[in-house]
Amino acid sequence: MAKTKPGLHKRNAHSSGYDFAALTEHWSDLEKYVITGKHGKRTIHFHDPTAVKCLNQALLIHHYDLKYWDIPDTFLCPAVPGRADYIHYLADLLASAKGGKIPRGKKIRCLDVGTGANLVYPIVGSHTYRWSFVGTDVDDKALDAAQQILDQNPNLKSKVSLQKQTNRTSILRGIMQSGEYFDLMLCNPPFYSSAEEAQIENQRKQKNLHGRASSTRNFGGQANELWHPGGEKAFIQQLIEESAETPTQCYWYTSLVAKEQHLKVLLQVLKKLKCTESKVIPMAQGNKNSRILAWTFLNNKQRNAWEGARW
Repeated sequence: MAKTKPGLHKRNAHSSGYDFAALTEHWSDLEKYVITGKHGKRTIHFHDPTAVKCLNQALLIHHYDLKYWDIPDTFLCPAVPGRADYIHYLADLLASAKGGKIPRGKKIRCLDVGTGANLVYPIVGSHTYRWSFVGTDVDDKALDAAQQILDQNPNLKSKVSLQKQTNRTSILRGIMQSGEYFDLMLCNPPFYSSAEEAQIENQRKQKNLHGRASSTRNFGGQANELWHPGGEKAFIQQLIEESAETPTQCYWYTSLVAKEQHLKVLLQVLKKLKCTESKVIPMAQGNKNSRILAWTFLNNKQRNAWEGARW
């Protein structure tokens, strides 16, 4: 039995590490990338983007009942265990209002802002909790790749739809229609403030992984996936401000926050916009620490009515 990865959520299917025997059985293409690492442990070269994508294919097909998963080589190929953690912590967030019982089924609607070509959040959430998802993105090629995943996975297609954000200066504006409601909104915001900053950090990571700087991204990523003017803090602040324009159409708005020092400003913005409750949910995967910022504008009466009608 593989050693449990420190920090992963207790319901995370990947908390015991990667079972390469099972993964290669379901996705034989992975076998050519598997190597024997330190202490005889099977692994892959995580600095190799082709190996990383192949590992994701194996993970998603083996654990989440997919028949097909692929993305263009230049698009973000996220680490599946970390994305699964976000979904499980959101399930706990909903359960906190239900005496610990997680609301399940297609009636639970989730808005995935910036879903990208990979669709990992909708894949994990729809399989694990049978939630339904709307994934948004500004990039036509990303949406085309995501639609191909849906078209070749009928079970997924029945629970997930895609919507283009046609205004590149907006995040939520124009997405939520009048009379449309979501139980959760989730977002993995662009982290960097410029292409240059993203490149410098990538070279640092590549050097740590295999001893030399490289322009190759082991997890890929397009410009809109990686950077935004003002970086993560500016993006999330705009997200919060736009969420205040539709305060009663989503129960919990949420976003990942990579840098803890951004929380002070973001919580001040929430207070100014009169959110009724905010929560910071810590997440940890190995040596990496992150957190989810969750907020709602619903008062207790509105929340009780929402829970009774939808959950």
